[in-house]
Amino acid sequence: MDNNVSEIDDSNFFFADDGATNPKHELEVTIDAFFSDEKKDDNSSICRFPARYAWLQKELGATDFPDAVCSEYDKIFDRVDPKSTTLVFPAAHINSPASMFGHTFLRINSSYHSKLLSYAVNYAANANAETENGVVFAIKGLVGGYYGRYSLLPYYEKLKEYRDSEQRDIWEYDLDLSQAETVRMFRHIWELNGTNSYYYFFTENCSYNMLWLIEAARPTLHLREQFFYDVIPLETVHVVKGAGIVTDEHYRPSKRTKLLKYEELLDEKNLILPIELVEAKITAAEVMQNKNISVEQKRYIFESAIEYLEYQYSKGKVKKEQYLKLFHAITLQRAKLGVGKPLDIRTPPNPVDGHRAVRVQVGAGQRDGDIITFLGIRPAYHDLEDSPYGFLRGTQIEFMNLLFSYSNDSFQVEKADIISIVSIAQRTNFFKNFSWRTHIGWDNDYLSDKAAFTATVGAGYSWGNEYGYIYFLGDPLLYQNSSFHAGFGGSIGLIIDKYKDFNTNIELTQRFYDSGNDQLLVNVAQGFRISQNLQLILKYDYKDKIIDKKKKGEDTLRLMLKYYF
Repeated sequence: MDNNVSEIDDSNFFFADDGATNPKHELEVTIDAFFSDEKKDDNSSICRFPARYAWLQKELGATDFPDAVCSEYDKIFDRVDPKSTTLVFPAAHINSPASMFGHTFLRINSSYHSKLLSYAVNYAANANAETENGVVFAIKGLVGGYYGRYSLLPYYEKLKEYRDSEQRDIWEYDLDLSQAETVRMFRHIWELNGTNSYYYFFTENCSYNMLWLIEAARPTLHLREQFFYDVIPLETVHVVKGAGIVTDEHYRPSKRTKLLKYEELLDEKNLILPIELVEAKITAAEVMQNKNISVEQKRYIFESAIEYLEYQYSKGKVKKEQYLKLFHAITLQRAKLGVGKPLDIRTPPNPVDGHRAVRVQVGAGQRDGDIITFLGIRPAYHDLEDSPYGFLRGTQIEFMNLLFSYSNDSFQVEKADIISIVSIAQRTNFFKNFSWRTHIGWDNDYLSDKAAFTATVGAGYSWGNEYGYIYFLGDPLLYQNSSFHAGFGGSIGLIIDKYKDFNTNIELTQRFYDSGNDQLLVNVAQGFRISQNLQLILKYDYKDKIIDKKKKGEDTLRLMLKYYF
């Protein structure tokens, strides 16, 4: 509650009619409700609001509080068995703009040895982003057009959703919340069950509400106050770790990560066999009988086929009857081969060790022989020229990226991006992804010497290996230079990102405009990661320009220092 105004937008959460704005009156009516002569069963005030009940008992030091038989609450409490808490971060999804920021939810750990049997607490907009129009979903999410709802599900169900179906690696951050604090959190979750609050994509989102629950567990924490205009999931992980309450970290690879590892292990001639098994073009028995395939390779073929089959089933591309038939046949043959080597997947850089979201940059250089200086700021979040350490390869999402230049007593806008999203997804044997990007805003890439409004959306393909990747994209574009015009650009790019402390970006673009003009754009950037939140960029770009009706080349060489916080 800020300024005596609750963030809960559902009147059912309050006893008093003005409870959302008058905490004193709400407290008085709450006490009256607890001491009323209502039937003390599951529908009673005490059973509906156990967090308030426990808090009042403690604060008042009361021993004569009324009691109630809360059989439904007790049943769920015993099932969840709250002992400790873990913050869970599913990393970005390569081809989903709504998921490129990642996500956070909480796992309430029980006394079971397996964490899969624990329960997950999630908060999300009450909408289906997969079936609803993407533009409508984005706009409504920005302006609070959806209610947000809490859910309590077995952890293995959330893993199926994020790790298996959505191809997202999972990072778990154990918190040092005690059992008593975890129980206090559970009581708050119970009170919030079934209530509605407006969901805002940038502010009151999944991650904000997870911070709220952590603060409910330990009121001395002040995590939310560090956010003003947006709450980015990964930033909340930074804040939680900065508060010193993370005790341990764990990594769970996604099905995508596992299948990519099998691609490394399988001989080239055998790469197609797992897919043919799932597509029923060959049988598991035929693979088993093939004497030209080693036992170890057969294990990898069957194991990767099982992973791929489960992935295809989760995406709805294999019907249940066929799934069960294939699963039984493949696992039966795999069992005959005995125990093999466990899949050795290297733990990637932890997302919390990557740079922060807000970036300021300063720099100086030379443009066509003249000294030029630069100053820029970006509220969020990551671009391809930033250090990729800790981020999903090939992803970029930026909002309100501003870059200005000063030269020859002239102040110019170099960039004023509204939004820029890039997904360069490498095509592999198991994943035939396409790459795409979109940009809306002003930049000086057009033929004129002033920044022009440009809107582009393009698509293409990318291939890569452990050292880096190449991509080919076609970008239709609209631009405004006194009036709106159209054009088309074709780009080829190379990014080298194997090494922790430096990354190389090269892109060549040829554009053709409806005016009959064409334009060459060349961009080369070499980044050096000085520390987690400090990067140095040496950058060269060439642009064809038309000045005084004459075509000329514009060369810019600059050195930029980027600081993230």
